[in-house]
Amino acid sequence: MCVNSTEWSASRIHYFSGKKQKPKRSKVQVHRLAWRKRSEEKAAAGKNMELKNLKLYMENMSILEENEKLRKKANLLHQENLALYSEFEKKVSHLDRFPPLLI
Repeated sequence: MCVNSTEWSASRIHYFSGKKQKPKRSKVQVHRLAWRKRSEEKAAAGKNMELKNLKLYMENMSILEENEKLRKKANLLHQENLALYSEFEKKVSHLDRFPPLLI
């Protein structure tokens, strides 16, 4: 009942050949798939970056508009302040002409 090496080899080959193996892809296919995956990831990252850039641009424009409104409001308040100060000086200078009342 000894099995010689040729019989053993033949049965071993038969045993391993009976298993279903995944077909091996060629190196070119693997490289193409890897390249395609990387390029798709880069494209997705680029789109995400564009979207973030657009959001930041819109936020920046909103801030600039608000800044301009505040600048106009500050200018109006400054003009009003100057007018009130001028009226105050007129009243104070008018009071300086009269001597203080002695009670």
